[in-house]
Amino acid sequence: MRLALYQPDIPQNVGAAIRAAACFGAGLDIIAPCGFPLDSRKIGRVAMDYGTLAPPTIHDGWQPFCDAQHPARLILLTTKASETIWDFSFRRDDILLMGRESAGAPDDVHEAVNARLRIPLAPQARSLNITVAAAVALAEARRQLGWEDSAR
Repeated sequence: MRLALYQPDIPQNVGAAIRAAACFGAGLDIIAPCGFPLDSRKIGRVAMDYGTLAPPTIHDGWQPFCDAQHPARLILLTTKASETIWDFSFRRDDILLMGRESAGAPDDVHEAVNARLRIPLAPQARSLNITVAAAVALAEARRQLGWEDSAR
């Protein structure tokens, strides 16, 4: 399973995504351009030493990312979806795609994905931080697929 960040705006979220991907045994893709330099020290402060466990693959844009991913399914996490992560059957080769923090994913990305999912939230809540949402979805996928806890 992989986690992909579409044109992230916040370096600390990339650092947290590196750590989440490493902890859940997922690969990580970053789709440029980003709203910050990819060598930002802010990434490393949050990622800590997890970068060696989930080194990100950088793609020069949406199309190069898509070209590199077939035949994997692209699963977009979005507040605009009707289907939830609880009702979806994940596969080991799925790619969980997160939109930009400031704007989500554009229409062409919504049209290109295989599924759009949301995480059910309390009625008054709008959305989770993208890395928190990614971690919730990775945990649900891991639960469904029966991956063992390596700490046991």
